[in-house]
Amino acid sequence: MYRFLLTPRWWGINVFVLLAIPFCIFMGSWQLSRFEGRVHDSRTATKQAASDQRETAKPLDTMLPVDQATSGRRVSAHGRYGTQLLVPGRQLDDRNGFYVLTLLRTDSGKALPVVRGWLPGTADAAKAPAPPAGEVTVTGALQASETPGDNGVSAAGGLPSGQTAAISSASLVNLVPYKLYDAWITLDTADSGMKPVPATAPAGSGLDLKAFQNLGYTGEWFVFAGFVVFMWFRLLRREAEAVRDAALGLVPEEPQDTAPAPVSAP
Repeated sequence: MYRFLLTPRWWGINVFVLLAIPFCIFMGSWQLSRFEGRVHDSRTATKQAASDQRETAKPLDTMLPVDQATSGRRVSAHGRYGTQLLVPGRQLDDRNGFYVLTLLRTDSGKALPVVRGWLPGTADAAKAPAPPAGEVTVTGALQASETPGDNGVSAAGGLPSGQTAAISSASLVNLVPYKLYDAWITLDTADSGMKPVPATAPAGSGLDLKAFQNLGYTGEWFVFAGFVVFMWFRLLRREAEAVRDAALGLVPEEPQDTAPAPVSAP
């Protein structure tokens, strides 16, 4: 009754099923491994953030460039404060406010963006405390340049003079007359009554939307594999029933054409 499996049509169906199922399982396993990797990175970043708060600060230049291994690590830098900018639209403890960002001119000839703290309310230069004068040594968590539009960083333009939407060398290069480090730090202890800004996890290391997309894709691929198996069994059963009915003479009759014959003209 199952000799139809040897027909060219069923050979094609069987080959498709034998290729589709392993492919779906492979893709599902790959997506699952990516999700598990993001979970591992998230746990590692959390542990690193906790240990970074206790470690001795290292010189800035020894921790560059910023990557997943150095992001959040405590660094120190020496220099004089220069231009001060505000970063509006930043939340802390579920409150709206702004960062006070001051450029530290170092002995290397480059300037390091330093977030000295956070203040509530609308960005206002009159509210921002002036930076300390003279030579200073700052200590804080190293952070990678922000990308506008990612992780809540505003991509809006047209801000008032003295403000920037993102803390990045690409955004600041047109606002300050210094060469810039492609990095920034947030101070361990904020200046002049401001609240310190906590360091953020390295990009791609958290359980963000992309991580749960990987988990969703995992389920989809495994569902596809199950659907292929289900359809194969359904086609097999229907074909077997058709063969059995034909053997018993239960093949349905073809419908007869009951349309009236055309009338010929006299």
